[in-house]
Amino acid sequence: MGLPTLGHRFADELPELALPWQAEEVAAPQLLVLNEPLAAELGLDVDWLRSPDGLRFLVGGLVPEGARPVAQGYAGHQFGGWSPRLGDGRALLLGELTDREGRRRDLHLKGSGRTPFARGGDGRAAVGPMLREHVVSEAMHALGVPTTRSLAVVATGREVQREVPLPGALLVRVASSHLRVGSFQYARALEAQHSGDRSPGVLQRLLDHAIDRHHPDAAKADRPALALLEAVAAAQARLVAAWMQLGFVHGVMNTDNVTISGETIDYGPCAFLDVFDVAASFSSIDEGGRYAYGNQPAIAEWDLARLAEALLPLVEGDGVDEAAAIELATASLGTFRTAYAEAWDDGWARKLGLGADGAGGSEEVKAVVAGLTDLMRADRVDLTSFLVALADGRARDLVLDLAAHDAWHARWQALGPDVDLMRRTNPVRIPRNHLVQEALDAATAGDLGPLGPLLAAVTSPYDVDGSTPAGMERYAEPAPDSFGDYTTYCGT
Repeated sequence: MGLPTLGHRFADELPELALPWQAEEVAAPQLLVLNEPLAAELGLDVDWLRSPDGLRFLVGGLVPEGARPVAQGYAGHQFGGWSPRLGDGRALLLGELTDREGRRRDLHLKGSGRTPFARGGDGRAAVGPMLREHVVSEAMHALGVPTTRSLAVVATGREVQREVPLPGALLVRVASSHLRVGSFQYARALEAQHSGDRSPGVLQRLLDHAIDRHHPDAAKADRPALALLEAVAAAQARLVAAWMQLGFVHGVMNTDNVTISGETIDYGPCAFLDVFDVAASFSSIDEGGRYAYGNQPAIAEWDLARLAEALLPLVEGDGVDEAAAIELATASLGTFRTAYAEAWDDGWARKLGLGADGAGGSEEVKAVVAGLTDLMRADRVDLTSFLVALADGRARDLVLDLAAHDAWHARWQALGPDVDLMRRTNPVRIPRNHLVQEALDAATAGDLGPLGPLLAAVTSPYDVDGSTPAGMERYAEPAPDSFGDYTTYCGT
């Protein structure tokens, strides 16, 4: 087995959003990490991927016959400001694979060189940020959170100039697609520029493409555009609730980073809470805290409102004027809050051992969850460590207000928590910021030694029997006090 077959349905159906392009040549690629289980899932030959031809394929230099690599066009609101033309400035969609379960998956490069969407950037990426995406996305997958995946990180042998010179690398990303809210914003803007030719227009074709690929039930609805909006709202509600319950801070929730599939995408300035703080923001570019931990649900809803705006022309018609279309879209958008509340309640019910889906709807459970978040916020506890300690009967040791803890603990115990369910639901090992940074700093200096143990730890996050395997103790410990404030960077 050698070169795989890569489809190009996105490029065929949506040429207005697909700019044919080629990756920058990489003279001496070096494989830093290969995700062998994912390769097997995709039907790729691991040994071949490690060969010189396989490496050329991974960096976009060896393109399968019939493939049509493209840079994708999209728009977006970045930190609330409108950018009408963003697109893949340093990325390339090589094409689409069909995995062993018959699912279509995008194969995509990040850091593969400048495209016409680059907007002044160099189109390249550095070792550290690309390994961060590999580590955190694979950890999220192990945690059961919908996410894009990382197939490989390949060093390019080139120096990348940022604040200081850094070794270059590119990421090979796999996703159910790279369609995003910004894709619909871009299509809407294109149609506004060519309002005389909409039969069928790019916005309708994008809607049909997204529905067929991700939410096929929406095709049966009376108003498919609204059905898609509601399906995306539900998927994003579940996703963001999962982030919140893990203490994950995405850091850059622009509309171009909100997927139609409901997968997490773009692990740039991301991090996990070291202490429970709703104002926590780790991004060097989020100076106002727009994308802080506690703001993520509201920001997701704001981003979905931009999707609703982009879909409005498809809601109008058949006797529906603009005012009525806005009213209908607003009602569909309103389903996000209900879906988020359900995901939040049910997720916490499981994490506290109080039942499976539906259990979080009881007023008793809601009160216990609210009391817990108040307690964690007041005492600034480590979310991950606290929940593990709660299952083990050690949580009292982690708080300052013992009276508040004891009163809450009594209410929780009265509901009869299932400790086994808690251990299946609450991770012991997450990508701790200090450990991730340790591995990235070492890799940037040419030492991949810390990376392997970190990956092994975060891709095996649960200890269902309550005991930590030998050698993994440090990956279950919170950051030392000396670690201090943590800042992450986009890498562009």
